[in-house]
Amino acid sequence: MERLQKIIAESGYTSRRKAEELIKQGKVMVNGKKITELGTKASFGDEILVDGNLIEYQEKEYYLFYKPRGVVCTTKDDKGRKTVLDYFDDTNKRIYPVGRLDYDTTGLLLLTNDGEFANLMMHPASKIDKFYVAKIKGVITKDDVKKIKSGVILDGLKIYPSRVKVKKINKQNLTSVVEITIHDGKNHEVKRIFESVGHEVIKLKREVFGFLTLGNLKSGEKRRLSSKEVKQLYNLANNKKRN
Repeated sequence: MERLQKIIAESGYTSRRKAEELIKQGKVMVNGKKITELGTKASFGDEILVDGNLIEYQEKEYYLFYKPRGVVCTTKDDKGRKTVLDYFDDTNKRIYPVGRLDYDTTGLLLLTNDGEFANLMMHPASKIDKFYVAKIKGVITKDDVKKIKSGVILDGLKIYPSRVKVKKINKQNLTSVVEITIHDGKNHEVKRIFESVGHEVIKLKREVFGFLTLGNLKSGEKRRLSSKEVKQLYNLANNKKRN
């Protein structure tokens, strides 16, 4: 017997947090009975309905995907734009992205049908490093870098990037290329960090998530994560939370 929200998350239907919201909203039924208490336990042998949809156990799948530019990180898009799931027609599992990359941002994105895993990877306490390469407008100065390293206030909290390094400055075109590592995961975080010192991001690519890299993948390609990599990610996040 497991907590109901955990079973729903493990089925791949949605994240555990979203499952808790659905339970509180009275949208979950177990063996014909509406459930609204978060402490309720059940098993995959029970008939569990969420918004009328039967919850069934799915084998867990984990993917590393090289997200192209001009693709949205949603399962559906009301504007008819291409989504990351358009690249996963070969799986019949209900997978979804772990966090988001902006429409115009490229690079490493994880997708899974494991709600518990997704929630852990996105949780702020996990503090998993994400390494980006940003091309920005203007010539970035030592003072700009110093201000970023000393902390930028976003949504009322001071954010400290793990690493900031200027790779290239083009004084003729008035652009700079900067490497930056963050671990907070706030919306549009990298763009907002550079905007705080007066620089607009022109291009942005995530190259590393934790210890994972894009390797030999090309834009639009994917690969499955090994069980060893999944275990390492769990250990990485849990160790960060303990520390």
